[in-house]
Amino acid sequence: MNNSIQGIRLFLLLFVTTPLAHGQYTETINTNNPGRSQGAFAVGKGVAQIEGSLFYSAEEHLLQRYERDDIGTSFQLRYGAITEKLEFSIFGTYNRLQQTDFNSTVSSKTSFSNFSRFTVGAKYLIFDPLQFFGEKKVNLLSWKANNKLDWRDLVPAVSVYAGANFDFSENNLLTPPDDATISPRLELITQNNWGRWVFVTNFVADRITTDFPSYQWLLTMTHSLSNKWAIFAEYQGLKSDFYSDDLGRGGVTYLVTKDWQVDSSVTLNFKDTPTVFQVNLGMSYRLDFHEDPPIQQTSDPQADGKKEKKKKKKKKNKLNLEGEGGGI
Repeated sequence: MNNSIQGIRLFLLLFVTTPLAHGQYTETINTNNPGRSQGAFAVGKGVAQIEGSLFYSAEEHLLQRYERDDIGTSFQLRYGAITEKLEFSIFGTYNRLQQTDFNSTVSSKTSFSNFSRFTVGAKYLIFDPLQFFGEKKVNLLSWKANNKLDWRDLVPAVSVYAGANFDFSENNLLTPPDDATISPRLELITQNNWGRWVFVTNFVADRITTDFPSYQWLLTMTHSLSNKWAIFAEYQGLKSDFYSDDLGRGGVTYLVTKDWQVDSSVTLNFKDTPTVFQVNLGMSYRLDFHEDPPIQQTSDPQADGKKEKKKKKKKKNKLNLEGEGGGI
């Protein structure tokens, strides 16, 4: 009976801890879409992933008296290499705008297109609370004990990101004037996983060596409704002499397969210089070449079996000898 109970406990413990044993790698796709923040965890060593979206944005600036229609695409190329904690990435946003100006008696229309962002960088996980504190002990007799909030749940995973912005175009109206060809971007990223809830924060210092440095902070909360559906809400603040804003964003995602996700979102802001309304339709797909490290065996099972047989044989011979001796 005791052996059966121990076996059940071992099975439940393996069942609970197996999804966490892969470290950075997850059985289903780990994507940043449809929000604008980055999660703290990498996609996993040997995983290549593309995340993209098409968007339409409408702007109206009351003081400068113009309207803009923006149709564009944004993408992320992510690849995990060398270690489970490291991820290399390319972020890009390409905009095609049509602007109508009302500053004269006759309105005028202009159009232009270019990259508003093209960044190459890498992200590294510097602190994982699961690895630091270890697995939680499983209480087989209490569901409440296993699911109650622990102070350790408030400690987030922490990553750092360093990248370089590239702008090779002259007179790019979507970037600050006289922008440097190459400028740095740094991010501090945190993530808390609370069961079906995930909370992510990003603190960004962008173009900090230029005349128009930009600072951003993003707060993203995601909630899984089921194994397929999830919803999210996000706040994004931007502070710069070139452009400042407060944006609210919300949307929904659907997991088509373990490697393919589709999503949609809506973005609004809270001012009229300009007003912003944007809709996104996106998808994420991964090519999974991840391999678990081989399990190192401390001993040879066949050799152990042979040793056990020899022990049993010696014991049997000893008993036979003792029986024969006792009969004399």
